[in-house]
Amino acid sequence: MKNFLQVAFIGEKKAISSLIKRGVMLCVVVVLAIAANAGTYKYLEFTNISGTKTVFNVANLTIKVSGNDLQVTNSDGTVDLTLLELASMQFSTTNTPTAVDNILHADAEIHVSTITGVSLGTYSSLVEACQSLSAGVYVISNGTQSQSIVVK
Repeated sequence: MKNFLQVAFIGEKKAISSLIKRGVMLCVVVVLAIAANAGTYKYLEFTNISGTKTVFNVANLTIKVSGNDLQVTNSDGTVDLTLLELASMQFSTTNTPTAVDNILHADAEIHVSTITGVSLGTYSSLVEACQSLSAGVYVISNGTQSQSIVVK
């Protein structure tokens, strides 16, 4: 019985921790928007733990927490960002040229090659690719668009 209660408590503790992280992330977004006077900024940039940046135009931007994902929607569409993989976010007046500019959805299949054109393969998602690649500069493609990324 004691082991069962310990396992149940650990499960509850993880669920509460996940809920707290989501709540804190949402509060940070709201506070940043108010404190930074987000109306003067044109872009919102998210950086995940692998160093990949995703930049969104703030025109018609909505942000919603759904499970363990942060759903970011603007006129270009909706992208799900995993909350546990987000390292930072910031408002900007310019679109960072080294960022993944919302050309890929989180679950989109991508092709990766080196900057010299050597094919490294196809991955089921950008997250999978970044977890598999060593540090360096790569070219990613979704079939119609390509872009350089830096994996740290």
